[in-house]
Amino acid sequence: MSRASSSALKRPPVTAPSEPVGASSPFPAIEVAIDKQRRRGRGAQSNDSGRYEAEARVAFDDGWQSLDDLPPFKTTVAVDTARKVITRNESPDIGFDRSINPYRGCEHGCVYCFARPTHAYLGLSPGLDFESRLFAKPDAPALLEKELAAAEYEPKMIAIGTNTDPYQPIERERKIMRGILEVLEKTGHPVGIVTKSALVTRDIDILARMAKRQLAKVALSVTSLDPKLARTMEPRASAPAKRLEALKRLADAGIPTTVMVAPVIPALNDMEIERILDAAAHAGVKEASYVMLRLPLEVRDLFREWLMANYPDRYRHVFTLIREMRGGRDYDSQWGTRMKGTGPMAWMIGRRFETACARLGLNKRRSKLTLDHFAKPERAGQQLSLF
Repeated sequence: MSRASSSALKRPPVTAPSEPVGASSPFPAIEVAIDKQRRRGRGAQSNDSGRYEAEARVAFDDGWQSLDDLPPFKTTVAVDTARKVITRNESPDIGFDRSINPYRGCEHGCVYCFARPTHAYLGLSPGLDFESRLFAKPDAPALLEKELAAAEYEPKMIAIGTNTDPYQPIERERKIMRGILEVLEKTGHPVGIVTKSALVTRDIDILARMAKRQLAKVALSVTSLDPKLARTMEPRASAPAKRLEALKRLADAGIPTTVMVAPVIPALNDMEIERILDAAAHAGVKEASYVMLRLPLEVRDLFREWLMANYPDRYRHVFTLIREMRGGRDYDSQWGTRMKGTGPMAWMIGRRFETACARLGLNKRRSKLTLDHFAKPERAGQQLSLF
């Protein structure tokens, strides 16, 4: 019987190689790359074990050429039995202190996704596992209603889509995000949504009603207008044209919309900043923002692998510019600079963005959400007040 074997190797210390692993590299050449046909339609090139695992499991051919028989990666969805759904943060460089993630992992497969390292907490790989082994929170709407009903809860805008995309493909059947919006509309709670998916237009009915009461705004990330680059970098996200169409439909429905040029990757898509803003402005968008590429933890090596596999001629140039904007490192996690970077290149990108926005009339006024409509939902079995 033909079969594939696997070997458990003791994990080497985590290092930060500055060049690709190869014959002349001092770093261990553990073969974790997955055959192209097995990962067709996926973003990551490999599926290395998470950083908390004591061993790295590596598939190898035992002489029967059985690696050819391994099935392609298929999306599986498990239930996440979370007890709470609102996540808090104290970061000073983002405009919200609470968020909701209906899913863990994201099938969009964006190779640069800064959320990939979170899969290591589950004992899974931030590589292909992140985009194929997903977790859904079907109880999220009920949990949200319970948390909003708590006596100590104070309303403030909830951000959704800040970690993994709430409108990734499995939302078509699961409809968890729609259930969350129904709770937020019923309680008059403000929400800000970030997505790369045209599926958000499915919920225009709810979002339009909420927008009339200043309770909702939506941002779509448009990384590139080049279909080939977008498909390679974000294989299961909506095509660029679909995202622009979604922005137009949202804007036409009276929903405050923002285009996010995110992430900006030097020497790969930074030359498209003005084109993306121009296309979004013509779609009716009134606000725009951008975020520089971030490469925390495992994302650095996954992005490096992807770049070498798809754009090897740009590898050295891209990473040279990244390091120029990150104080000589691949990533700088300092608050206040991690989103935009530092140095001449980062400054130039910022000025280009601002100049294009001014020319197109973007960001002249910022949409504001209100807390005035919030009403706590009644808790099950709650005794009514006498006064």
